[in-house]
Amino acid sequence: MEQTTNEMPLVLVAEDDESNFKLIRAIIGKRCRLEWGRTGEELLNLYQQHKKEALMILMDIKMPIMTGLEATAKLRAEGCKLPIVVQTAYAFSSDRDKALEVGANNVLVKPITLAELRKIVKHYIPSIEW
Repeated sequence: MEQTTNEMPLVLVAEDDESNFKLIRAIIGKRCRLEWGRTGEELLNLYQQHKKEALMILMDIKMPIMTGLEATAKLRAEGCKLPIVVQTAYAFSSDRDKALEVGANNVLVKPITLAELRKIVKHYIPSIEW
């Protein structure tokens, strides 16, 4: 039986690149409702609007106005308990360490693959069936 949009789990996505967002939507959009912010600041606003229903956050690190690391730190300072998975094009261990230090739960290195993204979403939202 198909889920209706309102029954699907909500994932907040911070991504400034439209093609990267379209990739995320193509990979998980049939099983998750997505709300998209193009900056860390927009993501903070989406979190305020949807914090009671959102189940996780996908956060790009490199964005204009407010980076993903800054937004993650602010969310944690506000008491956000949602899993935050940071996405980065940088595979250096120092970048991973910085993300975890500010409160990210996990780090995905771009380019994101179907298998990796679905595995991480399933980890934080076990009710999803692919």
